[in-house]
Amino acid sequence: MAKINNDDDLTQDERWRAFAQAAQDGDKQSYSKLLSQIAPYIRATISHSLANPEWADDITQEVLISVHKSLNTYSPKRPFKPWLRALINFRRADYLRKYYSKKGNEQTSLDNPEFIKKYVTEPSLADEYIDVDRALKEFTDEQRNIFTKVKIEGHAIKDVAEELDMSESAVKVSAHRTLQKLRGLLR
Repeated sequence: MAKINNDDDLTQDERWRAFAQAAQDGDKQSYSKLLSQIAPYIRATISHSLANPEWADDITQEVLISVHKSLNTYSPKRPFKPWLRALINFRRADYLRKYYSKKGNEQTSLDNPEFIKKYVTEPSLADEYIDVDRALKEFTDEQRNIFTKVKIEGHAIKDVAEELDMSESAVKVSAHRTLQKLRGLLR
């Protein structure tokens, strides 16, 4: 284990790796230092990619909880930051998926002028949305359903596969092939 007492000579990743290993061995002070040092990093990493800056605090807390719960899965033989970034990415995706699914997916016709005024940032592109909607009608219900859930609504591949009683790879292949065909139809 790297020396933690004289951590000026260590990179941030080496310091966090040493804290993590010491925390795994039961050192509460190292555990506390680890969490207090990674919290600002987590917040800085996610805040630029969120529509609402207030979400950063919630996601940071979710990541810290994940670090707490899964610290025993971290291997000190490997760099700490990639492990932490994976947790950050998973928690951010989970948070956004939950947030947008709670909003409810109100469906309306893309021909509706109120919808266009409210949701289309570039009204001159409204016809393109209508073209996509029409092109999707060319696909089977299953293809359209998979594509909509994965590519438009952002559901996890695993969730869609379970819901439709399909393998994850079959869902990925269907979504990808539908996207390719859709691109061809829209050219």
